[in-house]
Amino acid sequence: MAENSSYTGTPPDFRYRAVLRHDLPSLPQIQALDADERLAMMAVSAVMPFRVNRYVIEELIDWDDIPDDPIYQLTFPQRGMLAPEDLSVMQDLLLRDASRDELQEAARKIRFRMNPQPDGQKQYNVPHHQGVPIPGMQHKYPDTVLYFPSQGQSCHAFCNYCFRWAQFIGEKDLRFRSSETDLFHAYLRDHHEVTDLLFTGGDPMVMRTKHLRAYIEPLLRSDLEHIKQIRIGTKALAWWPHRFVNGEEADDFLRLLEEIREAGKLPAIMAHFSHPVELSTDITRQAIRRIQSAGGIIRTQAPVVRHVNDSASIWTEMWKTQVALGCVPYYLFVARDTGPKEYFRVPLARALRIYQRASRRVSGLARTVRGPVMSALPGKAHLTGEVEIHGKRLFTLQLLRGRKPEWERRPFFAHYNEEAAWLTDLEPAFGEQEFFWGSELRAMLQPGKGRKLFRRTGKQEHADRDVHRLQDHPENR
Repeated sequence: MAENSSYTGTPPDFRYRAVLRHDLPSLPQIQALDADERLAMMAVSAVMPFRVNRYVIEELIDWDDIPDDPIYQLTFPQRGMLAPEDLSVMQDLLLRDASRDELQEAARKIRFRMNPQPDGQKQYNVPHHQGVPIPGMQHKYPDTVLYFPSQGQSCHAFCNYCFRWAQFIGEKDLRFRSSETDLFHAYLRDHHEVTDLLFTGGDPMVMRTKHLRAYIEPLLRSDLEHIKQIRIGTKALAWWPHRFVNGEEADDFLRLLEEIREAGKLPAIMAHFSHPVELSTDITRQAIRRIQSAGGIIRTQAPVVRHVNDSASIWTEMWKTQVALGCVPYYLFVARDTGPKEYFRVPLARALRIYQRASRRVSGLARTVRGPVMSALPGKAHLTGEVEIHGKRLFTLQLLRGRKPEWERRPFFAHYNEEAAWLTDLEPAFGEQEFFWGSELRAMLQPGKGRKLFRRTGKQEHADRDVHRLQDHPENR
């Protein structure tokens, strides 16, 4: 796939062509914007990563509805993504034709104020094997490991709110990726509590299938029989469905799904759909059918974000369409507090209302979706509702997943806050100083004692996920 080729303006076909920042001035649709908007777009794209492709431009965006079109908001730079003072700095540099070094230095200062690594994903989730850290791997919950293959750390198009935006800006210290296949498989062989493996990114589906095979085929052998589910997190069904339909690469990927099934494991595509329009094209529907015909299941998820999908009617339509296509609605997430969070933020109270109203309008087949859910430092925090107790209005929550399994499904309460947009914005109810996991979480992550992870289980030991011993992490000793 020619990821760095420029946009040519020809009709879409299955040959991928990326549209990058330097292509923006030559796009006819962007040339139609006024000069101030074009300047703002170039200023924002000098700070935040930008990439789309011809399929997104020509098939998904309604250019007669600019700037309100949801896919345009989702993919093209918007002036509100930067604070006014930061936007002014970048525009001034562009107007006086500043050097590349000046632009990069100014952009770097802005980026590092935007919380590029939220919720300790790089500091606290990296496992070790025989004392050696495994870069590009995360083991936050006992039974699930995330892996970031180095060849998959890009996307067919970038979502503007993406919490992994720091992967794409060229800052080596912020990247999270790995090509250590031997260490990766060795770690899994030693951890029989792991049943689920999630390939993530970026997007693993930008990889050639032969590279994906190199990671997956060893998982099908007898010494890794405890790996039961192989998940692939991807936006490709929305951004580049041709990946699953056209050419030998697509066919080889479907064969890989069939081989996973034949090995007695489940191939699950964790598909990211943000708006119903992404499900509306013939090529996407064909891609969904092909994956399903090869034995893959498709679960769908996305965060609720302002300007894109912050209404119950959008989620209702999306879930109904997904169920009709044989997909399983999975998560309605809350966008993480990183990057241009103020532009895309939806307060928790509003996200809850959106979820509840949408859920009431769909049948039981679509009520598999859980939300609003925050992937936060202690785990996946689920805002389940609101109640009034002794005259106090409260949020009700639980952890769907926790760093300690004992924390999971335990109800807890927070004061109702109409403006809160993340777990750390909430205050515990009933006079508590902190939520119930507070002291244990501090002990687990305390710099003086080191981060604590899962123990090595040995080949023959099948550890129940609720019975594991935490041990000191050497990284912080």
